[in-house]
Amino acid sequence: MDTGLSDEALEWLVRLHSGRAGEADHAAFDRWRKRSPAHEEAAREAQAIWDGVGLAGSTVRQAERKAQRARVTRRAVLGGGVAAISGVALYGSGVLGPHLFADHVTGIAEQRSIGLPDGSTAFLNAGSALSVDFSESIRALRLFRGQATFTVAHDAARPFVVEADGGQARALGTVFDVDIRPRQVVVTVLEGAVGVSGRTGPAAPVVAHADQRVRYDMRGVVSAIETVDAEMATAWRRGKLIFNRRPLGEVVAEIERYRAGPIVIAGARLRALEVTGVFDLADPDSVLEVMAQTLPVHVTRLPFVTVIR
Repeated sequence: MDTGLSDEALEWLVRLHSGRAGEADHAAFDRWRKRSPAHEEAAREAQAIWDGVGLAGSTVRQAERKAQRARVTRRAVLGGGVAAISGVALYGSGVLGPHLFADHVTGIAEQRSIGLPDGSTAFLNAGSALSVDFSESIRALRLFRGQATFTVAHDAARPFVVEADGGQARALGTVFDVDIRPRQVVVTVLEGAVGVSGRTGPAAPVVAHADQRVRYDMRGVVSAIETVDAEMATAWRRGKLIFNRRPLGEVVAEIERYRAGPIVIAGARLRALEVTGVFDLADPDSVLEVMAQTLPVHVTRLPFVTVIR
């Protein structure tokens, strides 16, 4: 398949589904695809990719119509809390999610250290949302999305518990990281120990210590303990992304925190490809460039979406 034709076909579909295309545009695309069998093949492949975009594609198609009807201001969405963005950016940022009611939210490429009432700190990665609910008996936090590293002040009388996607991590005097990924939550311990519990599994929490991590999936099933280099696993705190044979699907979800616009992977086989490398957070697109050079994929940048196929 000619990648130039593939890119051109995708650009046609973006234009036709933008809400601004007229009959002349559709007729022009019909003429384009009839130029040769290769043009027709590119059009069919582009349509298959577009259909696979699913909700993201639907959001793209609706973006222009929504923008024409109304502009949503920062104050209208969150009373001054989080900037509202139209179209795909709005969906991709998760502004429409339950964390609208979070106490602390970070945007794309934004990191922030939050001082907590007990002297503990939460360092939020980009695209994260956290609520804090401290009482006389418990220090309860909820991570709605994203990633955060918690440095916990000692308080034997009040447990420090972070809930994320139905499971929870309970600090036992520690520094630990909670990362909500597309299909699982990863708890990595830098210092001390953490008890991790899911919705299902053993009654007692799985206790991980420094340089160990525990995962639980969306069903709440907790994994066995894994040994890791915790500093490398949390290199985002130092402005780096370090991947060691990470699935492409996870890598894409991570770099989306640092750049505007969704990234769509066309196919489960590609999502499983492994990525290894060290990257600078100041240039998240460098990850895409390395993918295109080292993996059997083609990266296409379009106005509303980046497609990896």
